[in-house]
Amino acid sequence: MEWIMNLRDTQMIDKLLSIAEKSDWWSEISQAERNSIEKGLQDLSENKVFNHSEVKRLYEKYL
Repeated sequence: MEWIMNLRDTQMIDKLLSIAEKSDWWSEISQAERNSIEKGLQDLSENKVFNHSEVKRLYEKYL
């Protein structure tokens, strides 16, 4: 942190500022997308998931 406070390179300062000003992708997605991601994370934490082999076995008749 101290090196940032002592920084004199204006190009580096501008670069750091532009990175800091970029918005987070989370705020750019819709509420429905956020809800879907949160639901997926909840399912994962509750071990309500299927591995690739299970999904493949369940859906192979449709492929």
